[in-house]
Amino acid sequence: MALSLRPLLILLTTLFLTTEAADFIHSRAAYYPNSDEQGTDVGACGFGSFGATINGGDVSAASDLYRNGVGCGDCYQVRCTNSQYCSDKGVTVVITDSGSGPNTDFILSSRAFGRMAQTKDAAASLLALGVVDIEYRRVSCSYPNKNITIKIDENSNYPYYLAFVLWYQQGDKDITAVQLCETQNFVCKLLDRSYGAVWTTTSPPSGPLSLKMLLSGEDGDESWIVPVNNIPENWKAGETYDTGVQIDV
Repeated sequence: MALSLRPLLILLTTLFLTTEAADFIHSRAAYYPNSDEQGTDVGACGFGSFGATINGGDVSAASDLYRNGVGCGDCYQVRCTNSQYCSDKGVTVVITDSGSGPNTDFILSSRAFGRMAQTKDAAASLLALGVVDIEYRRVSCSYPNKNITIKIDENSNYPYYLAFVLWYQQGDKDITAVQLCETQNFVCKLLDRSYGAVWTTTSPPSGPLSLKMLLSGEDGDESWIVPVNNIPENWKAGETYDTGVQIDV
């Protein structure tokens, strides 16, 4: 007796669609009311003006997903659910700030909010709504031709106080710890997360400095990454230093 493949194909298709939908979490999203399309340059992550322009300005503040700064630099696919206006792809945003609205997980830049739409006219309709139902999921951050970069905070004071943020965080893991090591004797010091994505120490080691970053996944997997390039001995406030490292995504 011949077996029909149709029921099996229907079952497999249903399972695939169910699994895909299960990856997304339902919530709501608003946008910065005074945004000039991009994000804010005074966000709670400490990225400064970089936080307004990273990812082409497709950025967002987050409420619970901010996680006391651990969520800074994370990437999420966000798509609205109104089939009249919204695309299936939505938009990928980078968390650069902390904020909350009426039952929202995201407060997007107006650029990112409009990019959830199918067309420019639909984007105008979304922006007129102000707050929309969405679904989201964590995705890998990708910055082609960019290495993780150290930005020394302007408030740093050589050689007594060092603060910095990390730009172009790649992949889908969190940076949960940072160590600063002397390159000559390999003595390392665990840094403090001052706020957001800002790491600090009041007595930095001397000489050229090597950085170690702990990457932690949602599955509990952890690994240390050591950049190729060092922070120079006479580091300066406001400067950026290329680590030479890209995380495979």
